[in-house]
Order: sequence, then C-alpha cells, then structure tokens
Amino acid sequence: MPDRKPIEPKDAYILVVEDNPASFALTARLLAYTGVRHPEWKTTGWGVVEYAEQMERVDLILMDLRLPVEDGYEALERIRAHPLLKNTLVVPVTALGAIAEMEKAKEAGFDGFLAKPLDAKKFPDQIRRILSGEPIWEADPSA
Repeated sequence: MPDRKPIEPKDAYILVVEDNPASFALTARLLAYTGVRHPEWKTTGWGVVEYAEQMERVDLILMDLRLPVEDGYEALERIRAHPLLKNTLVVPVTALGAIAEMEKAKEAGFDGFLAKPLDAKKFPDQIRRILSGEPIWEADPSA
C-alpha cells in the first residue's frame, strides 16, 4: 500500500458495495456512528468503477465478496486496473469470514478483511484504523 495521509472519518468518502439492504443499513448506521458523513451505496460489483468515477472522491470501498453480476474479486480487478482508483483502499466485508477466504483476499490485493457479522463495538475503531492506513485483517476463527 502506498503511503497515505490519514483521513478523519468525518472527511472520508466511503463507497459500500453490498447487495443486502439490511447489511447496508447496518453498515451505514455504524459508519454514521463513526462520524462518516459521505457514504454511498452500490448493490453490485458490476459498474463499481463507473459509479466511483461519479463520486467527488473515494477514500475507501467496503465490499461484499458475494455480489450479483460481478463478485468482489472481479470488481477489485477492475478497480486496481483503473488509473484514478488503483490505490483506493478496498476492504471486503463478508459473511465468507473463514481464515482461508481472508488469505485469498490478501493474495488478491485487498487492503484488509472484515468478517460479518460486524462487531458494532469494534467497527468504529476498525474504520478509523483503516482510514489511518493500518490494514485490518480480521477473519471469523469459527468459520
């Protein structure tokens, strides 16, 4: 990961790529609690690059791995191939929380890993740490 200037949650532009409305609602509430004022939502990995291009900027993409049309891995490839987005932080937030899946995500080039269900007590700190440039790799050891 290139050197990054830490970003305060209140200044962060975060794109949540999540096809489940209940999961997005929870993530959005937790982001709001963290102080994030600029969340956006996309329901599929397909077209995520084009969507991100329309945003003022994108500091972090929180992306489910199981998505319709294009999954999180396919979307990551397109993000990394885009000149303006290639260094954007991209972290999967997934129910596929096993350690093996986390290792696969690391190899694919994600910038961290958060297993669902999200821990409401830990999530704000995890987001602050990610935005400050610290990679967070947290699988579900029981998965």
